[in-house]
Amino acid sequence: MTLKINEVAKLSGVTVRTLHYYDEIGLLTPTTTTSSGYRLYDESSLARLQQILFFKELDFPLSQIKKIMTSPDFDSQQALINHKILLLKKRERLNKLIELVEKTIEGELDMNFKAFDTTDIEAIKDKYAQEVETRWGNSKAYKESTQKTASYGKKEWDHITTQYDEIMRAFAESMDQDITSLEVQSLVKRWQNHITCNYYECTKEILSDLGLMYVQDERFKNNIDQYKEGLAQFISDAIKVYCMS
Repeated sequence: MTLKINEVAKLSGVTVRTLHYYDEIGLLTPTTTTSSGYRLYDESSLARLQQILFFKELDFPLSQIKKIMTSPDFDSQQALINHKILLLKKRERLNKLIELVEKTIEGELDMNFKAFDTTDIEAIKDKYAQEVETRWGNSKAYKESTQKTASYGKKEWDHITTQYDEIMRAFAESMDQDITSLEVQSLVKRWQNHITCNYYECTKEILSDLGLMYVQDERFKNNIDQYKEGLAQFISDAIKVYCMS
């Protein structure tokens, strides 16, 4: 299913102008643009838009949303879990405010200002926003990635996304081959170069760690296995061979 930008605007309540702006800053790019100039969005793009709107509902600024969502380790499933925690906190606060208003309407003077307190919500937001940086922030790779991607616009992100998709599909198509084969090992080298060119210098040591992460972290595993069941394990095993050579 693909929708034109005006259809996405109607479905989501986000203006066409805003969608254009998200495209310009590299936050949400269309899946494809037709020869006639029509921007088309598929289900994955709509899911990303929904994530953006969740962040906005929780009062995250666009700059912070982009930083989180363009991070190499952004996980949409974990993001939804974090969204739920924050939304429940907001609902709890609103319920207290409603209760306070009702008491005031009934003539009961309640000098409790705790219902207005947003400390807990802000604390969770800060923790959430820093989650990526806490995990990677002290590494040279994270700092290099942040510097490189800061200037990326629509053209760069489109190119990176296309490259990623091509490499994952190529890996999936080569799963009938031995992981030591020249074709598979060339794909590992291509993947290493992709990371180095677009994010940070991917040494064999870093690549080896990434290979383990692809199977040990369910978030990465599920994301890669979308291309083909067992692909994460296949890539991990191929990386192990590559890094030992």
